[in-house]
Amino acid sequence: MRAYQLTGGGFDGLQLMDRTTGEPGPGEVEVRVEATSLNYRDLMMAKRAAGVVPLSDGAGVVTRVGEGVTEITEGDRVAGTFFSHWVDGRAFAAMHNAALGGSVDGMLAESVILPAHGVIPVPAGWTSTQAATLPCAALTAWNAMVEGRQLGAGQSVLLLGTGGVSVFGLQFAEMFGARSIITSSSDHKLEIMRSMGADVTINYADTPDWDKAVLDATDGEGVDLVLEVGGAGTLPKSIAATRFDGQVALIGILTGPAGETNPFPIVSRSITMRGVYVGSRRMFADMNAAIEVNGLEPLIDRTYAFDQARDAYRHLEGQSHIGKVVIDHT
Repeated sequence: MRAYQLTGGGFDGLQLMDRTTGEPGPGEVEVRVEATSLNYRDLMMAKRAAGVVPLSDGAGVVTRVGEGVTEITEGDRVAGTFFSHWVDGRAFAAMHNAALGGSVDGMLAESVILPAHGVIPVPAGWTSTQAATLPCAALTAWNAMVEGRQLGAGQSVLLLGTGGVSVFGLQFAEMFGARSIITSSSDHKLEIMRSMGADVTINYADTPDWDKAVLDATDGEGVDLVLEVGGAGTLPKSIAATRFDGQVALIGILTGPAGETNPFPIVSRSITMRGVYVGSRRMFADMNAAIEVNGLEPLIDRTYAFDQARDAYRHLEGQSHIGKVVIDHT
C-alpha cells in the first residue's frame, strides 16, 4: 500500500512510498483510509518529525480485525482517535507516546493498523470525508466547551479566526444556545461566519483593539469562555476580553510560542486558565452523539486528491481556508 512519510524538511519533503501493512494483531484493527484532514500541528510536524507517516485525522472502513476484538467489526466506518490510548479519564503523560502523526505513524496512508480502542464509529450518515474532520479540531473545541466548566445557553464564547477549531466552536455554540463572537482579518470570512450563526464578528485588522470591541459587545462584562488558538501574541487580549470568573481554554500557538503574560488580571478577576489538548475517546463518543442529534455538518473548505497532499499542506499554510482542508484517498 502507498503511504506518505515525513523527512523533517517540511511538507515539500513528503515522500510517497510503498509500505507493508502487515496483519492486525490481538486487539487491533486494519482500516482502509478513505479521507484525512489537516491541522496546524501537521505543519509543525512536517518540520520536526522524520520517518513517520503524518496526519492525526483520518476516517475509513474497517477491513480486518485482530483476535479478541468484539466492539468493532469488518465494514464499520470509523475514525482514528488522536491519542490511541487515551480512552477515558484524565490526561496522562504516556498518552503522548501514541499521538498519531507525531510519535507514531498517522493516517496519510491507504491503510493503517490501529488499536481497536483507538478507533471510533463515525456519526450516523456521515461520509469518511466528513468524519475525517473530527479527531483533532472538533474534539478540541468540544473538550474546551464541555469538559471544563460547560458553556451553557445564554453564555458567550470568543473564537479567534476561522480555522477548524474556531468554526466547530461556532457550531457547538449554536448547539448549546450560547452567544458567539468571532474574529478574522477577512470581511469575506466574517460574512460566512454570520451566515453560520455568529452573533458578533470583528475584523481584527480594522480593529486592532479587538479585546475592547468584545467588551463593547458584552456590555463591558467580557465573554464567559475564550477558545485561545493564537498563543502568546493574542493571549493578553483574550484575557482582557474575559469576564470575571470566566475561563480561557489554551489551545494553540498560531502566533508563536514566545511571549510574556501579566498574571495579575488572571488573579484579580478570578479567571480560569485551562490547557486543552484534543480529548479522549469517551469525549469523542459524547461529541458524536451530540452531532447526530443536532444534525451538525462540518465546514470543508477544499478537498484534495491523495496525490495532491503537498498542495493540501500548502493551502493550509496560506491561511486562506475557512474550516477544514481534506485529502480524499479514494
